[in-house]
Amino acid sequence: MTYAFAFVFLAMIGYIIYFMAVDSQGIIANSANKRQDSFADKVVRGKLITEDGKVIAETKVSKNGEETRSYPYDNLFSHVVGYTQYGKSGLELEGNYYMLTSNANIFERVYRTLREEKNTGDNVITTLNYNIQKTARDALGNAQGAVLVMEPATGKILAMVSKPDYNANEMEKVWERATAEDSEESMLVNRATQGLYAPGSTFKILTVLEYMRENANYADYSYTCESEGVFHSVSIHCAHNNAHGKVTLADTLAQSCNTSVSNIGTKINIGKLRELCETFLYNQELPYNNIYNRSSFQLDSKTEANQIPQTVIGQGKTLITPLHNLLIISAIANGGVMMKPYLIDSVENYEGARVKKFTSSSYGKIISAEEALALSEMLEGVVNDGTAKKYLSGRKYSVAGKTGTAEYGSDGNVNSWFIGYSNVDNPDIAVSIVIEDADTVGIKAAQVARKIFDAYYKK
Repeated sequence: MTYAFAFVFLAMIGYIIYFMAVDSQGIIANSANKRQDSFADKVVRGKLITEDGKVIAETKVSKNGEETRSYPYDNLFSHVVGYTQYGKSGLELEGNYYMLTSNANIFERVYRTLREEKNTGDNVITTLNYNIQKTARDALGNAQGAVLVMEPATGKILAMVSKPDYNANEMEKVWERATAEDSEESMLVNRATQGLYAPGSTFKILTVLEYMRENANYADYSYTCESEGVFHSVSIHCAHNNAHGKVTLADTLAQSCNTSVSNIGTKINIGKLRELCETFLYNQELPYNNIYNRSSFQLDSKTEANQIPQTVIGQGKTLITPLHNLLIISAIANGGVMMKPYLIDSVENYEGARVKKFTSSSYGKIISAEEALALSEMLEGVVNDGTAKKYLSGRKYSVAGKTGTAEYGSDGNVNSWFIGYSNVDNPDIAVSIVIEDADTVGIKAAQVARKIFDAYYKK
């Protein structure tokens, strides 16, 4: 018993030492730790800065010591940066600990402490790129929706836009409007991470992939599209009543043929399709450090057959966030490996000396490199010969991707999707874009994608 108690005691001491040396900062820096705000009594909150040096949030101190959080670019970074009044959100939440910690010169910190003055907090250098962010927001125009841009090989997020947005410099007015009893305002919802939409035809990528897995001879697939068909007693029409004629599996994706995909839905194992979807993180937690909503896929092996045709073409009850769709297309671009998305590149003290560097990390291999390559070739066909040809073919860079049109409501309203990546052989950036009520606003997601890719290659 003496030896047992001695061992337990030494183990506890060892863990305490390990915790203090290794784990403590991570626990303190966790955005859910509300005790971080106590640091504000001794530290002036640091800045948020883009990768290209633009200050996008800073604390201004008046002569009488009053502190005001300022956002120099008004609405441009509103959702991704967030706010510090009425709670915290966005990078203001995720980087809270670092901005309320000072790594100024030790003598300066001691001097200020003795004088009962606040020290200057560290600056968070984000992964955001000013030009890409501005291009994405401008391209959305007056439309509601979301745009995300990320490096698929690293997970570094270059842009995150959600509309409608708000000006965090006027947070009191914004909060009053958003929380009024009869308010229908949704400007505080970050559609990029919280918006749940039917994926539309972007989901066909997974339906086709499941068929490929179940049929080694998938290259021999053939179907004759007559613009409409009945599958499991459900009538399915192709967009604009187009009859695509005889199509292969590659043609099915390129032309986004609804009847062909519904036909595939009658041939695949729905239980296996659900497993595939969950491998791609439907119904799962995402490897993301800030606030988001889970995507959902409801079909399983016991589902009634009449729910299958709509679901496999991306309608039905399936819902996904733009962030999740970005991870799916990025995994395909990255040879089947999904990278964890991140927004903080490094932390520096106020004089520019680096304190901490964040590096990319892999979530894991989602699909094989061979499957990713086969899908990539099909998705390049979407741009060269299919539904995205009008917007993205013939550019100085190559693009692979998938358009999507998702119906909602009973009045024929549609959301427009585009997920894809540029420089197909060695992808540079991936995008996920959704435009709400696209026919009314007259903007297609693929148009927005083209503007972003053009801006990126002008750098």
